[in-house]
Amino acid sequence: MVYVKQAVLAILLAILGSGKAMATEEAKYKVVLKEKIFEVREYEPHILAETLVDGDFDKAGNKAFSRLFKYISGNNNSRQKIEMTAPVAQGAGSEKIDMTSPVGQQEEDGRWAVSFMMPASYSLETLPEPQDPKVVLRQVPARHIAAVRYSGFWSEEGYMRNRDKLEAWIKKNRFSVIGGPIWARYDPPFMPWFLRRNEILVPIANPSHNE
Repeated sequence: MVYVKQAVLAILLAILGSGKAMATEEAKYKVVLKEKIFEVREYEPHILAETLVDGDFDKAGNKAFSRLFKYISGNNNSRQKIEMTAPVAQGAGSEKIDMTSPVGQQEEDGRWAVSFMMPASYSLETLPEPQDPKVVLRQVPARHIAAVRYSGFWSEEGYMRNRDKLEAWIKKNRFSVIGGPIWARYDPPFMPWFLRRNEILVPIANPSHNE
């Protein structure tokens, strides 16, 4: 029994260690209000690679993830300038883009908009154009977000339960909602369910205007 416990602990430490080694860039924000499990954050402007998919809650994310991952893995037309060399060749280049977090999922007109945040080192002008027309690049301005963080499985039940908690907190504080709820996932699939960072994010008007 002791050996089994030690083996399980070793596996968990290995997973945690690999997670730190593969740490990804995250959306930049500052916390302007915190109350227990809830926060109001002020996010910096950022760019999303986004795609719309049909399907239920669980399948939509998997379907869109593959499409977006192909884009950041090289399914794009690189616009980088390359120094002149010999021989001169002409062709469509590909560029790999670092993975960032979170992966966002939001319902939009009966479909799901799933997005990857692009690294801050890029602008709309420098990001390579997606070869898949179903992937679009979108600039998101600075904005305020009400957030709740939770761990657990990637399930619709968990999403709805925590969404309801956040919406009740927003209502209690009389914040003005200006966008639909976004389901944010920060961890890879191999991360144990009890260590996963999941969040519900709801865009709100500047809370200082309520004062």
